[in-house]
Amino acid sequence: MKHIVVINPNTSAATTAMMTDLVRCVLPANVSVEGMTAVSGVPMILNPAQLDASVAGVLDMGIAAARNADGLIVCAFGDPGLEPLRNSVGIPVVGLCEASMIEAAAGGRRFGIATVTPDLVDSFAQKAESLGFADRFTGTRLTDGDPQRLASEPDRLREALSIAVRQSLDRDGADVVIIGGGPLGRAAAALREQLSAPIIAPIASASALLLRLMTEADDAAGA
Repeated sequence: MKHIVVINPNTSAATTAMMTDLVRCVLPANVSVEGMTAVSGVPMILNPAQLDASVAGVLDMGIAAARNADGLIVCAFGDPGLEPLRNSVGIPVVGLCEASMIEAAAGGRRFGIATVTPDLVDSFAQKAESLGFADRFTGTRLTDGDPQRLASEPDRLREALSIAVRQSLDRDGADVVIIGGGPLGRAAAALREQLSAPIIAPIASASALLLRLMTEADDAAGA
């Protein structure tokens, strides 16, 4: 049986459980999933300083988890520590932002982001540029209100995100919209079911990408 570890760079055990459940739901039964939660930091990453501060914890958790895992997911939309962790372990590692942008841009589609964290908007644009998708990225649309309070109220969160999704599609010309945030994972999954709009759920994107990379690694090892 293959084993995946979900690394939560924030300190919320409830968020870890939610994200781990979402990963488990989209993977085959022969893949086990375990979650790890940061021991220090913040319950929700809201700005670049907090994102940078989470990198050390991601590396510590990831290096420890890699001893018994076949793949790792860095489950924060800012992908903190993704590249250093890849360089430190010998197994596939994926991040939510990178994986969702790869899926969203497939076939030359234009994509936007709907999220709750205004202070991280610049980092999303930088990520799109680093992946070679700057010409396909239509920008980020934000919800109104305090991000943490909104994230704690599922109905309000889904309603606010649905408005941001519609703005991204109708005003920005996106073909598909990413719901940007690990803690927004359940809302993203619900919106995919509720809206006719094309929605990308980053946790599902990362899970699918990691499974593919693990399969490719097995094929290469057996060649």
